[in-house]
Amino acid sequence: MPITKLDQMLEELKSKPKKRMVAAYANDAHTIDAVSHAIDMGIIEGTLVGSRTEIEKVCKEENIDINKFQIVDESDEMTATRKAVEIVNEGKADFIMKGLVSSDKYMKAILDKEKGLTPPKAVLTHVTVLENPAYHKLLVVSDVALIILPDLEQKIAITNYVIKVAKSLGIETPKVAIHSFTEQVSYKYPSCTDAAIITQMADRGQIKGAIVDGPLALDVAIDKESAGIKKLKSPVAGDADCIVFPNIEAGNTFYKCHTKLCGGELGAIVVGAKVPAVLSSRGDSVKTKLYSIALGAMNA
Repeated sequence: MPITKLDQMLEELKSKPKKRMVAAYANDAHTIDAVSHAIDMGIIEGTLVGSRTEIEKVCKEENIDINKFQIVDESDEMTATRKAVEIVNEGKADFIMKGLVSSDKYMKAILDKEKGLTPPKAVLTHVTVLENPAYHKLLVVSDVALIILPDLEQKIAITNYVIKVAKSLGIETPKVAIHSFTEQVSYKYPSCTDAAIITQMADRGQIKGAIVDGPLALDVAIDKESAGIKKLKSPVAGDADCIVFPNIEAGNTFYKCHTKLCGGELGAIVVGAKVPAVLSSRGDSVKTKLYSIALGAMNA
């Protein structure tokens, strides 16, 4: 059965072998709390790389048993992050998580050509799984945080990534909407022509394992009534599992409307590196970070 609620990831993982996760510069309460909960649920083994003094302080304040973690003492932000990447490269962790380190430094360590986690010519993208009270199932969307203006090649990679993440959630044949502002194919707009090309590639088996359609505006992608009013015949319209956005402005605006106006919850990871990389905001809640850990474990 496909996972339709984020909590179901946690239940699913309890029946699977534990994954090993390392958290980079894990000095903050939200990160430590989230990793602690994941360990208590039996879904991961956790290593914290950061200042032992700060970690001990947080554990004391939050009444967390520090002995449940493996701790690598490193007080410098960038050095701690590089050490976390090194632990992955040594085969001692299955995925990585961002702690209090800034996103740019976290990604710099992952993207390092000599000591990072990025295979040659890899396309890294940020994939978010959203649970919205107004929608009947989870939505897998990309990219809302990394790629500013993806070209066609990058959009093809993003499409394949969202399909892979959707399948990790038990969705056998994901329905993927390639987003534009309109469902009409117009040569004047690159988002429309790119969407039409990707759709045709899927129809011809060059993109496998999903039903892909585009261009689709947001309303027809997720609302059957809108698709019906517009007389749009599409196997994806009104029932999309995944949305591929044409640029970071569209994706990030959708993401923030989901969380700030709609009361939605989410989990998010970076894919395309050697291992999944949890990339949540430093200000994200413990629950959001826990769901992101679960998503990383599902895809590790």
